[in-house]
Amino acid sequence: MAVIRSLLHMLWMFVTVIPWAIIMLVASIWRRGIPLYWMAARWLGWAIDGARVILGIRTRVTGMENLPTGETSAAILLVKHQSTFETFLMPTLMPHPLAYVFKKELLYVPFFGWAMGRLDMIHIDRSQRAQAFNKVVAQGRKLLAQGIWIIMFPEGTRIPRGQKGVYKTGGTRLAIETGAPVIPIAVTSGKCWPRKAFIKYPGVVDVSIGKPIPSQGRNPEELMAEVEAWIESEMRRLDPEAYIN
Repeated sequence: MAVIRSLLHMLWMFVTVIPWAIIMLVASIWRRGIPLYWMAARWLGWAIDGARVILGIRTRVTGMENLPTGETSAAILLVKHQSTFETFLMPTLMPHPLAYVFKKELLYVPFFGWAMGRLDMIHIDRSQRAQAFNKVVAQGRKLLAQGIWIIMFPEGTRIPRGQKGVYKTGGTRLAIETGAPVIPIAVTSGKCWPRKAFIKYPGVVDVSIGKPIPSQGRNPEELMAEVEAWIESEMRRLDPEAYIN
């Protein structure tokens, strides 16, 4: 049954992403910025709705009260990364538009990547490390001033359930450079949507949003160590079965 559900969800994603990406590309001729972002978020909502209806994956969110308030309040979200699910989910939860920091190769993915290229995101060339970070800071300042929050996955890649990757300091360095607080977020998506897996399983994905951590006057490594400690501790609380060993 899980195989059939997973196939149906993949078909749902495929048949909706192509026409919606075309609509976005056409709309981007005269419509850019935040209005175009919310158009993209609508398709992500369909993907999450499809996961709920077809796959039986429900979401339980705690800590929404920890998010900053105000139209131009700044925030950098640092999120646990176990699967594609949270990439789709976060824009459907957050009250502010999000700008992802991602490798530029994703822009070449047909339809999905083309549509992403028309949004206010931060795509970087990882072969040019120093220049890439300078670009992230410059664009990050501009976007944060507009009330657009930056979202990053500090482990850099999807990590199998129950495991921990290396937490890189790019997100905390950006926070210190811009003065924005960091928001640690734990997500147990690996229970239902395993890393790089075709077959998904019904269940509940917990999303726990931590309190803002001020970045001003902090050291990037020290700040990331605090973020890592909170996220990994919260992951063990939310999904103890994954950490028995």
